[in-house]
Amino acid sequence: MDRQSGILKVLQAVAGKTITPAPDESLFTSGLLDSFALTDFVTGIEAEFSVSIPDSDFSARKFDSITKVQQYLDARAK
Repeated sequence: MDRQSGILKVLQAVAGKTITPAPDESLFTSGLLDSFALTDFVTGIEAEFSVSIPDSDFSARKFDSITKVQQYLDARAK
């Protein structure tokens, strides 16, 4: 499974429904996520990709779209 599919899988689990946002669509502006769901989303990303995300990185700016999450994960993998 590629990263984008994994991110979408986590997003759908947090949202509780099948959704297919565009890769650059704002997950917060669109209402798919809010500040309360961010913690669940980040925790799901950690589990899906076996990464540890520090509390200092819990920011809507870093997790605002599928593309931004993918870029964040790519940067952490280096």
